[in-house]
Amino acid sequence: MPNPRLTGLGSGLFCAAVMCVVGFLDAVLFGGSLPVYGVLFLPVCVLTSLWVRRGDLLTAPVVVPIAFAVGLLPVAESGGGVGGRLMGLLTALATQAGWLYGGTLVAGSIVIARRIHLIRARATRNRRPG
Repeated sequence: MPNPRLTGLGSGLFCAAVMCVVGFLDAVLFGGSLPVYGVLFLPVCVLTSLWVRRGDLLTAPVVVPIAFAVGLLPVAESGGGVGGRLMGLLTALATQAGWLYGGTLVAGSIVIARRIHLIRARATRNRRPG
């Protein structure tokens, strides 16, 4: 199992790139199924929050909603022109808010658990004599 450590910017780029690929694949294979996109968003959130390095832990819950919106562009229904595309994106964001909040909650929970583990490990290391 790979164990990369991504910077804050790297985790944002990773998450956005993977969600764009997921969005395009969803549009091609499943005809833009929003529930499929939402389900595939959750593992990306988990990987992003596990692979971000210690110093940038707080960026994971920030970048996953942005990546969700970026990847949603190819999946969202689009009317004519820029206004139709924007309206489709906003509608998709509104109807799929549960997946968005769920993924952000997953990323935040993992980041908090990792942070607690780091604090406890540091406290244990500082308590040892010598």
